[in-house]
Amino acid sequence: MLFENPLVVFAASLAGLWLSAQVGAYLRRRTGKEEPNEREDLGTVLAATLTLLGLIIGFTFSMANSRYDRRKECEAAEANAIGTEYVRVELLAAADAAGIQALLRDYLQQRISFYTSRGQTRLDQVGTATARLQGVLWAAVRSPAADQRTPTAALVAAGMNDVLNTEAYTRAAWWNRIPVAAWTLMVAIAVFGNFLLGFTAQRLQGKMHLLLILPLIVSIAFLLIADIDSPRGGLIRVSPQNLESVGSSLGF
Repeated sequence: MLFENPLVVFAASLAGLWLSAQVGAYLRRRTGKEEPNEREDLGTVLAATLTLLGLIIGFTFSMANSRYDRRKECEAAEANAIGTEYVRVELLAAADAAGIQALLRDYLQQRISFYTSRGQTRLDQVGTATARLQGVLWAAVRSPAADQRTPTAALVAAGMNDVLNTEAYTRAAWWNRIPVAAWTLMVAIAVFGNFLLGFTAQRLQGKMHLLLILPLIVSIAFLLIADIDSPRGGLIRVSPQNLESVGSSLGF
């Protein structure tokens, strides 16, 4: 739940990383000045740690971005499946087609609500309504397909199957988040990097506010990753523009 709120991630990481740098600086003051060889060795370790941190941040950002792109692709696939099936059901008898098209309009509204709703109570209502409509929609095309057993009825049934499958793919894409293990590794490396920065920053004595720069930069990177990876909690969200476009073409 921490990663559902990118601002909390930013605040927690900034405080934790800044504290790590301060602890490193405090321990350096307690141990006294380092020897020249020790300073060089610590500088090498710090450079290697920060390089690894940069690589991990870039890799994690790539993971978040690919998941965001996948959610957009699923939204477009849903819109295409619903729009195609709405047209295909016109091949059935007029009475059957009118009823299924009305159900598809209701279903489309629920799918748009899935992308725009934020509260958990509303999301539960949308999930329940979606599951109910899926059962009704499948039953509505199953009867004509079983009675007629024609290629046309089979095509309509296959289209409805696509409608139901794309919703499942969307749900799976929204569940697919950056693993906690990846976050743990990235945070651990960032903590050690800032600790080493404070420990080696002897020339910053009296200017300890400068130790805030690296924690701030890393926290902003964490904020961006968490924002992209959070389907609902951040500012960067998947808009149901394709579903809304289908809805406009259907007259609502």
